[in-house]
Amino acid sequence: MPLLALRPLLALLLIAITALPIGAEAKKHPHHPKHKAKTVASTPVPGPSYAQRSDAMQAADEIAQQRDLDPAWVRQAIGQARYIQGIAQAVTPPAVGVAKNWQLYRSRFIEPKRIRAGVAFWQLHRDTLLRAQAQTGVPVDIVLGIIGVETIYGQQMGTYRVLDALATLAFDFPQSHPRAGARSQYFKGELAQFLSMMQRGDIDPTLWRGSYAGALGLPQFMPSSWHKHAVDFDADGKVDLFTSPGDAIGSVANYLAAFGWQPGQPTHFALSFDSTRLDLPTLLAPDILPTFSVADVQAKGVVLEAAAQSHPGKLALIELQNGDAPPSYLAGTENFYVITRYNWSSYYAMAVIELGQAVLKAAKQLDAATTQDAVLVPARP
Repeated sequence: MPLLALRPLLALLLIAITALPIGAEAKKHPHHPKHKAKTVASTPVPGPSYAQRSDAMQAADEIAQQRDLDPAWVRQAIGQARYIQGIAQAVTPPAVGVAKNWQLYRSRFIEPKRIRAGVAFWQLHRDTLLRAQAQTGVPVDIVLGIIGVETIYGQQMGTYRVLDALATLAFDFPQSHPRAGARSQYFKGELAQFLSMMQRGDIDPTLWRGSYAGALGLPQFMPSSWHKHAVDFDADGKVDLFTSPGDAIGSVANYLAAFGWQPGQPTHFALSFDSTRLDLPTLLAPDILPTFSVADVQAKGVVLEAAAQSHPGKLALIELQNGDAPPSYLAGTENFYVITRYNWSSYYAMAVIELGQAVLKAAKQLDAATTQDAVLVPARP
């Protein structure tokens, strides 16, 4: 077969290559049932409107007063919101005893379709990604990983009316959730910010679509994040996270920088355990918050690689459960924690890291194959 004909096959093969699993495995693990992924209906089913709900109308008046908005407009807007049962189900906690599964979670994101889309996104927006990295210190692969995990580079930005999503979670957050009160207040704040954006921008609040949590655009920013961290990175005079990849790239980098990203610092280190000194309960107690010095974790039975031994900051022991298999462990740095400010999950952070790495690796290999083609194929006379 001619070399040029092999090129597409070679590219697909290279892009399909994925990173190996990370971390150290524990010697023993408790038995858990296999993880069951939560699903959300792709077509939202609208329920009753909030127009006749006294609590919703009272909240409308409070939002109008707090945000200096037209009270009649806010009442009308919230009155157009509909309860969506599927959204309430989506945020309901899983049954007690359902084990998390990093390998299953990873397979949803570190997969050929997403990597191919990431390579295409990198090729189209390389200069913008590098400019964001230069200005904020946030690496290209982390920005690529977040946008890829969130929306497959803009392919899946959500089909729910943002107004419905935020109203449902503000006024009907499932009471079975252990933090139902706090979460309801959070979404009331997001609803208020969304309505403020809509009225001040003279935008119909029923038009915008997003996730079941009300997240928006390529990077899936919540309204408050849009307000605080979104930037006009393409310098066209407006912030647009739906159709401007440049604004999305700059906004993600700006968000992570605002939460304390430290340029040049790794996100995590590999480790192993000295079982004679291992104190897992103490190490895992702070969860993903970096709490321990290098000396602390070593004293508690963690064996660090050479690069980690010179790390000047705090570390967290990150546990990634693998269903019925032994968990994986790694030492997370402050930058690992910064990624979790986007989504409070070590599984999410690790998927972002590995997807970004896989995309850049596949892009590099594709570039090398293209260069080799150019060298080997003689120019036509």
